[in-house]
Formats: sequence, C-alpha cells, structure tokens
Amino acid sequence: MTRELAAALLALTCQAASAADTVRVNTFPNAKALPFHAGMEKGFFARRGVTLELSFTESSAAQRAGLASGKFDVVHAAVDNAVALADAGTDLAIVTGGDSGMNEFFVQADVRSFADLRGRAIVVDAPNTAYAIQAKKILLKNGLKEGSDYRVVPVGRGELRLKAMAGNKDYAAAVLNLPYTIQAEQLGLKSLGSTIDMLGPYQANGAFALRAWIGSHGVLLERYIAAYVESLRWVRSAANRAECIAMLMRSLRIPRDVAERTYSALVDPVRGFTPDARFDMEGFRNLLALRAEIEGKEVRNGESYLDLSYYRRALSALGG
Repeated sequence: MTRELAAALLALTCQAASAADTVRVNTFPNAKALPFHAGMEKGFFARRGVTLELSFTESSAAQRAGLASGKFDVVHAAVDNAVALADAGTDLAIVTGGDSGMNEFFVQADVRSFADLRGRAIVVDAPNTAYAIQAKKILLKNGLKEGSDYRVVPVGRGELRLKAMAGNKDYAAAVLNLPYTIQAEQLGLKSLGSTIDMLGPYQANGAFALRAWIGSHGVLLERYIAAYVESLRWVRSAANRAECIAMLMRSLRIPRDVAERTYSALVDPVRGFTPDARFDMEGFRNLLALRAEIEGKEVRNGESYLDLSYYRRALSALGG
C-alpha cells in the first residue's frame, strides 16, 4: 500500500468517525443559546467526543419541519412544539428540560392595560404553540378573545417580533425573552409582567429528538447531554461571568450594558436557566392543561411525550 493510499484511507476513517459522532442541533439565536457557544469555545462537546453542528432557525414552524424531515438530530426550543409535533403523528421524545421561558408580555408605549389591546394585533412566532398560547391565555384572563377582540400575526422568533413592534405601532404586543426584553425596554416599549407570574409554573425550553434517531444514537445522545449540562454549569458559574458577557456580545451583537443585564437574568436562581437542565413536571402538566384549554387539544399522559432515561444516565456520568 502506498503512503498516499494509506493517508487517504486514514482521512476517510477520520471523516467517518467524525460523522458518526456529529449531532446536528437546531435552536433559536437568542441569549439561551449561550451554553452552546460556551461548550464549543471551551471544548466541553469535543472532550465528550461530540462534534456539534449548530444551526439557528427563523421560526418554530421551520424548526419543527426540519426535525420531522430528519434535517436536524436534536432541537432545543419550547417543548410545547414537541407536544404539537407528537400530537400530529411525529414519533419523538423530549429528553431534557431547560428553563421556564424567561418571558415577559411587552406592549407599545401607549398601552396602559390589557383592555387597550382590544382591536389590536399581537405578534407571535407560530400561532398555535408555546408562547402564543401563553399570550392567548393571558389575554383571555383579561377578557379578550382571539378573533373578536384582537388578531394574531405570526412573524417568527423573538428578534423578529421585537423588530415588528419597533417598526409598526399597529403591532401592539408580543411575548419576548432575552435579550429582546431588555432591548424592548430601551426602545420605550413596556412590560405588563412575567408570563410565569401571570400563569404559574411552565416547562418552556428543552431538547427533543425523533425516537428513531434516539434509538440508534443512544450513547451519543448521553454524551451530548452530558456535554450540554457541563456547558450550562460553566455558564452559570459566577467565575465565568466576564467571559459569558463577552460571548453574548459577540454572538448576539449587543452592547455591553445589554449583555451584562442579559447574563444576570440568565443566571437568576428563580427565573433563569434551570440548574442542569432539569425537567419540571409540574410546569409540563400546566403546559398540557393550557394547550388543552386554548387549542382544544385532548390532554394525553404527560409521560408519553418524554424519555428522560438518557438525561438521567448523562447526569449520573457527571456525578450529579
């Protein structure tokens, strides 16, 4: 065998190994993507033998379609999207928790109360999942019904909702998360409150994947989850505050003051990242009940959407 052929075979072997260890992850390009940036920069994924292929989505609708078609392996988003996909026939499982949303209900400066939203437009990501459902419930609690009292306009992810409100006063309200809550405040928009304060516990962000992929990549999934939890622990450590703020500034292209406030909110012990991406079963039951009420969906056994066994093994490997 020539040296050239041997080198070519070695290269092919390395490429095959890399492909076998690659996890194609899709998420939203907001502040909650910080553990991915930290994990790649600090080598947490690489040390676990995981090649992270990270991509960002414009909307949850595009993200759901990408997962269902096999374009992505693991998705990090509001897990209500996983419930919607599963109820539509996609065989998937939620494999981690993440946080309670860090969401606030923002309105235009002229809006003094929920009553002032009558006859106005509410901008959302997708009209029938996650934070749009939260918005509809909040408005219903304040006497406003979709269709007769306000209309819903889907525009996509948080960044696009903020841009829509900033560019068009007819778009009167939106549920926003970090860093867009801080930027909205700086633009003169105002918050009517936290969605958690208005609706109670809620399991928002988490990771989910097709069961077929999980079944054939179980060990890789465990390594991936372990690396993600390590990255999250690093982000939540006060010792790494300065580096995290710099990462937020680079990844989101935001000024230092916004990045500093964003980081403080991300690591808030009550409203920020859930330690170790634990899954909140009470919050998930509330999510299912809310979805059943607003969307008229039958409430299934919550456990049917979950497979947290890989998470538990990953945490065990970390000694936590």
